[in-house]
Amino acid sequence: MKRLLIGCLTVVALLFGSYFFNQYWIHRYDGMIARQANVYRLDPALVWSIIYEETYFSPWKNGKDGEIGLMQITPAVGREWAAETGMHDLERQMAQSPAASLGDPERNIQIGCWYLEKIYEQYRDTADPEPRVIAAYNAGPSRAAEWNKVADGASQLTRDEFINRIEIPSTRAYVSSIMERYRRLKGPAQAVTTLQNSPSPAK
Repeated sequence: MKRLLIGCLTVVALLFGSYFFNQYWIHRYDGMIARQANVYRLDPALVWSIIYEETYFSPWKNGKDGEIGLMQITPAVGREWAAETGMHDLERQMAQSPAASLGDPERNIQIGCWYLEKIYEQYRDTADPEPRVIAAYNAGPSRAAEWNKVADGASQLTRDEFINRIEIPSTRAYVSSIMERYRRLKGPAQAVTTLQNSPSPAK
């Protein structure tokens, strides 16, 4: 009986330990996410949902096409960001050692938020920008723009209509997964997101 009790207590302790470790793991970058999302007028919940999908908060992960870090930033996007800052030291760092720069969690989140905000600019007048922004982040802005096209005078695509238009199955699954997680985080009372209504930051 004593052995059974000890075994049960061990299992309970392991379950609690696993739960609390997981909570720590998925929320340890929340401060960085909130800080950079605020700079670029993004919803931290959306940025968090994208990181969850991209790397599950593992900053060492690299993609098969050269993507680096938490938000899977490509060196090309990193160089574009560095050039826009006008700071030659950053441009030099990004040109010489993109992996070192993009491997830093806060820098990676900063560049990822900068890139999301650039994409969002294209959908400022769209009723449901998030699926378009997420699709563009994954498959490229030109593909997302093509999927979003409608005939002259036609109504904008709804969220579901746009997602159904996505021709790449992996991107459609990516967008659907992030949107579902994002909706759970926001809750039913907050269907209208801050991304839709926030002004662009001054450049």
